[in-house]
Parts: sequence; C-alpha cells; structure tokens
Amino acid sequence: MNWVPLNNLDQLQQILDSQQVCAIFKHSTTCGISGMAKKNFERFANLSDKSYDVYYLDLLAFREISNQIASIWHIQHQSPQLLILQGDTCIFNASHGEIDFDDLVTYLK
Repeated sequence: MNWVPLNNLDQLQQILDSQQVCAIFKHSTTCGISGMAKKNFERFANLSDKSYDVYYLDLLAFREISNQIASIWHIQHQSPQLLILQGDTCIFNASHGEIDFDDLVTYLK
C-alpha cells in the first residue's frame, strides 16, 4: 500500500475535481484503536497482489483538513475512519472495527 500524506487543503480540491475513486484513511496517532485499525489494514494490504494509493490523514497534525472533509462530504468525523470518495460524493464510510481492507479493494479496482 502506498500512503499518500494528506497535509494541505489543496489536495481536497484535487479530490473534488477528479472523478477518480480515491480513499482516505483518517488516523489518530495517540489512539490505540486507531493504531490497531491501521496495523490490520496494512497487514491485509501486504497480502494483496495489487498496490493501492490511499491518502493518509494524521488527525492530530491536520484537524482542519478533517473538519473540511466532514463539511464537504457531509460525514461525521470519526477516528479511525476509512472514506471512499468520488468527486463530491462519499460512496463508502467506515470507522473503528468496521474498517475492512476488502472494502478498499471493492471500490478501488
């Protein structure tokens, strides 16, 4: 898996302007549940034959970006959280124990 750091608001505009399906993983570096979800996600990614680009948002460092995501895509902030987006539509949203690598594979074919 290729983590793409999501660290500026311009990237959100690029996601909005694109009609490509993309994924954002929102992660709190101080939360044990978030850390476990990230490790599980990476473990399954390492078993995959295909590499996926996934935006990685460090919530503690870039909370403003998370707030903008909630506003633009009309979703409630969670941590950890996996979002699958296409343009201005959130087509999949999972948090905590609901985060599953298979969902990423389903949408990012």
